[in-house]
This record gives sequence, structure tokens and C-alpha cells, in this order.
Amino acid sequence: MAKQNPPLIETVDLCKSYFNDGMETPVLFDIDLTIREGEFISIMGPSGSGKSTLMHILGFLDTPTSGSYLFRGQKTRVLHDDELARIRATRVSFVFQAFNLLPRTTVLDNVILPLLYHPTIPASERTERGMKAIEQVGLTERATYFTNQLSGGQQQRTAIARSLVTEPDVIFADEPTGNLDSASGIQVMEVLQNLHSKQGRTIVLVTHEKTTAEYAERVIHILDGRIATDTRDFKRNHAKNVKHLK
Repeated sequence: MAKQNPPLIETVDLCKSYFNDGMETPVLFDIDLTIREGEFISIMGPSGSGKSTLMHILGFLDTPTSGSYLFRGQKTRVLHDDELARIRATRVSFVFQAFNLLPRTTVLDNVILPLLYHPTIPASERTERGMKAIEQVGLTERATYFTNQLSGGQQQRTAIARSLVTEPDVIFADEPTGNLDSASGIQVMEVLQNLHSKQGRTIVLVTHEKTTAEYAERVIHILDGRIATDTRDFKRNHAKNVKHLK
């Protein structure tokens, strides 16, 4: 039997607290989570539940207080600052609620911005890679527009193209429809869904909206800093029960 590759992301007993003036504020408790390459999952929960904190830890923007986090089977706690910086530049990318685009700069220049800090992609490849990413989100005809000339939905699609340009292992999307009307939000979610279904992209979506979460194939619900439900566990248990009945 061929040896199975380790999960892309795995946490074991992961906990997170913040400390201020000697006071501890626990945020996450005993998070056991496995995400395999090619999954599209949503992490859902109310404001203050800990879902964004978990995403920041998984995306190397924060560190756990205790427990372990393995990325492709490697313990992240032992990585040095330069190794973590390289992972942030090449292996993970983000789409935020606020777009975070340069307003008086073209769509193409915004999209290729991460390549300016990429350690291995030469300058000669930036435009080609940028245009490829722009095409994937359906904005080829807007590549030379300034981003402040775009609608909100088009700006968020530009941000998604920017997240694609480095060919990351995983895209983290934090409330990507939060600043959009319903029609634009649907367009953005359809782009993310197509990136998963047609290209096999690994996407971790954080949202408090049930209709947005349901675009993912797996929904994890966080409540008071703990995983309350995981639809993958439900499907696995259902399959076991069906097999037992047979």
C-alpha cells in the first residue's frame, strides 16, 4: 500500500490565550483539526468565537500558546523567523474583507505585488503570472483599470487574483463577502468555488454567514473557542452507520 502524504494542515490540542497586564484571556481550546490538500472548508461562528484567531494561526500570522501545529507534516513551532517569512511569502495567501488594494494603481500592479517579495520568481515572469491570475477571476478586460474605478465585487476579485499569483498551497479568505452586496457576494463565492472545483485549490473560508459557509464542501462550526461540529465527522459517522446496516 502506498504511503499517504501527511495532511496539509494538522493541529493537535491547539490552544491560544492573550495576555495583558498579567491577565490571561483564553480564546481557543483544544483544537484538533486536519485539512487535506484540495479541500474547501469554511470555519463558521459568531463574532468573538475564535474563528479569525484560528485562521491567523493557521496562516502563520499568529502563534498558538500550547499544542502543536503541523504544516505538511512539519512542526511549525521549530521554524525560525526566516523560514516562517518564506512560508508566508510562498505557501499561503489571504483574501480579507477590506480588499487591501492600492487605490490609484492598476489591477495588474496590485495583483503582482506579492511577486516583488517572492524569493524565486524572476521579474520577467511577473506580468505573465499576473495576467493568468486576473483571467482566472474573470477580470482580463479590467487589468489596466485603477482599482478605485472598480465595483466592490471587482475589487474583491482583484484581491483573489492577488492571492493566486504566487501559486500558494492554501488560500485563507476572511469574511470575503462582508463588504459586498448580495449579488457581488455571490459572484465572489462562485469564483472561490470554481477555483476549488476546477483547479483543486485548497481554500479555508472564515465567515459568520450560513449561506456563505455552505459554498464549502465541509463546514466547521466554532463556538466559544471550541470546535462544536464538523460536517466531515458527520459524513464519516453516517457512512459507518450505513455500512453497518448493510
